[in-house]
Amino acid sequence: MASPAATIAAARKKHAWIARMIHPEADRGVGNASPFVTRTFELDMVTGTESLRVTAYGLYRVFINGTRVGNDQLTPGWTNYDKRLAFQTYPVADLLRAGANTIEIWLGDGWFRSPLMWTGSGLANVWGDKLGVIAEIRRGVDAEDLLLATDESWSSGETPIRKSGIYFGEIRDDRVQVEATLGVDILPLDTGTLVEQECLPVRELAALPVVKSWQDSDGRTVYDFGQNIGGYVQLTASGRAGAHILIEHAEILDKDGAFYNVNFRSADARLEFVLRGEGVEHYCPTFTFQGFRYARVTIEGDASVAEIEAIPITSVPEVTASFTSANPLVDRLVQNTIWSQRGNFIDIPTDCPQRDERLGWTGDAQVFAATACYLADSHAFLAKFVREMMADQEADGAIAHISPNPLRLKPPADGSHFSGSTGWGDAISVIPWTLFVHYGDKAILDEAFGAMVRWNDYVWGISDGPVVRPPSGWGVKGFSFGDWLQPQNDHLKAVPTMGDDAAATIYLYISSAQIAGIARILGREDEARRMDARAEQVKAAFQREFITPAGRLLYDDQSSYALAFLHDLIPDEHVEAAKGFFKATIARSRGRIGTGFIGTPALLPALVKIGEPELAASVFLQEEVPGWLAQVKRGATTIWERWDGIKADGSIFEPTMNSYNHYAYGAVCQWLFEAVAGLRPDPASPGFQNIIFEPLIVPALSPVQAHHESVAGHVEAGWSLEGDQATYTFTIPEGSSGELVLSTDYSEISLDGVPVPAVAGEKTRRPVASGTHTARFRIHWQK
Repeated sequence: MASPAATIAAARKKHAWIARMIHPEADRGVGNASPFVTRTFELDMVTGTESLRVTAYGLYRVFINGTRVGNDQLTPGWTNYDKRLAFQTYPVADLLRAGANTIEIWLGDGWFRSPLMWTGSGLANVWGDKLGVIAEIRRGVDAEDLLLATDESWSSGETPIRKSGIYFGEIRDDRVQVEATLGVDILPLDTGTLVEQECLPVRELAALPVVKSWQDSDGRTVYDFGQNIGGYVQLTASGRAGAHILIEHAEILDKDGAFYNVNFRSADARLEFVLRGEGVEHYCPTFTFQGFRYARVTIEGDASVAEIEAIPITSVPEVTASFTSANPLVDRLVQNTIWSQRGNFIDIPTDCPQRDERLGWTGDAQVFAATACYLADSHAFLAKFVREMMADQEADGAIAHISPNPLRLKPPADGSHFSGSTGWGDAISVIPWTLFVHYGDKAILDEAFGAMVRWNDYVWGISDGPVVRPPSGWGVKGFSFGDWLQPQNDHLKAVPTMGDDAAATIYLYISSAQIAGIARILGREDEARRMDARAEQVKAAFQREFITPAGRLLYDDQSSYALAFLHDLIPDEHVEAAKGFFKATIARSRGRIGTGFIGTPALLPALVKIGEPELAASVFLQEEVPGWLAQVKRGATTIWERWDGIKADGSIFEPTMNSYNHYAYGAVCQWLFEAVAGLRPDPASPGFQNIIFEPLIVPALSPVQAHHESVAGHVEAGWSLEGDQATYTFTIPEGSSGELVLSTDYSEISLDGVPVPAVAGEKTRRPVASGTHTARFRIHWQK
């Protein structure tokens, strides 16, 4: 009997790649026509067990005997291609036949070599300047029989796609005949970099019809699909050969109702379709996507558009949660967050899907990770992103601001860094921890642990000690984004903002404490003790450096107080005074939010923690700028990058950094699920094996109903209010347990009809088994 090691070695040999990475001689470089490769091959029979595995330098689309393989979009996705290149496997027996068969694989520039980022004309050819594809068709349950492989015998030519790019869009001329007149050559490939598809591929959602259309003053037709998405349009048209259809995209209309896409910056985000001139023709882009709600169509020549619709795409197609209340603005906010997640979870978690950016910003992802895990199954998707961060981590431990990071392979000529920001790089521990809590994934903690520790040591080294003093210059080692986009409100008197040193020091504490806990879970006691000691050093240093003898925080802003309270950085002797100062920051802002990217997720939980649930609810529910509901009132269908993306008078904020599909501030949905609906996973029994139910009754929202399809099963919670009497009903899936936790603001408590005695000054806690339960109690605040 073979040893386990021999069995594994034999399996690896059986499934080793025999195919070669081939480059079409028809490839004329970035920004030119998309090439294809093809081959005809013979099969003696089709058994039903045939499969294709394939990947590419660039994007690919495969056709067998004229029929497309699969329905995945933008394959093979975006990874650090030099270190990790994903491949996909498809059953193809239904497309094959005994006798002659033809396979054709189209290639596009994609993220591999399209110009990326906003540096002038963009960074092109980051991972290479030649497109390529490697593919095999195999037969058998274990795919042991090789039927076809890419090699020197294949041919190549040009497709009707004359140009494509992630930011550019696509030009397609269907008059072009697909002919293979050239050969291929072999590109180097380390097959050890090939990894099987790690998360759901990008898929299309249901098409969105036009809700309104009109002609502008130049005779162009503008279509409104009613929803901002990441995706593309598809259309049917007819006309004479050579007629040209131009499609441009926009997220918003300007103050006067005109089509507006200045905020796309240098991203052309255009589609051009040239008709073949043969009856009804269909067009949908192949190798690009846009972020948009509106499409403007210009027709040159004799043609007409019969139908047009918008196709959203995403890697997280199934919604796994819902939240409804008596306030339609709040309910729409949740829907906006779902749409922003969909439109930005396109193979990696991007900041936005429309302008010349669309990058995997680590700070955005870490503040949103928990919300993402409620709204969709984000387990494999975020684990993949963690691996990209690890691939991009620098030798000194710095985590890149974005991942995959084009600047790792093409660094700026001035030697500046694009890594190392606290709050951003902390995604390397925050996201694995979130995956552990939500899905019970201990393996990702172990996989990323070394990267977490190196990151933490890097941050300590920025100032060689517990108080982190980031330099102010962009691109300087240790630069920090701080509390990015902290608002200044809409009045002239300046509002205090959080200093980078305070933000960085707080995050060093969060990181140290979090890694210490992870180390204990992994049984790494020495590292746990080291990180515990570091956390205590940072905590003491923060208290010395950033808290005055009166208990006021140095920067006296909402984010400083929110993060400090949430993470227990305020010493006991200053708690009451600091509470007063915290509330004063909100009063100065006229009851409005004053936090940026890292402070926002902490604000409402911190207010509840210090015993101010009424104030938390008031800040959340106010409808003026800056605030969550203000953008909903202004017609938003996704989350905006800036609180004041469209101002009260309808004017548009300065367009150089103004996205209308940016999920970060949607992180407030975590608070809606965990506080208002009152359901959350217990870190001590992760993966919803034990569930904490701790509702925050906000009378203005009654009734509230929420659910989450957790890894353990269906979880549900909701409440209604009659006078001061609350009824809270919650469901625990079979095999899990729960704990009901009720605030000291609630009294006369019963659980499933049985009175529950309260302990003065302490929260009421009761263990509960799986099933549906009902608690009733009186509340003691009414705002």
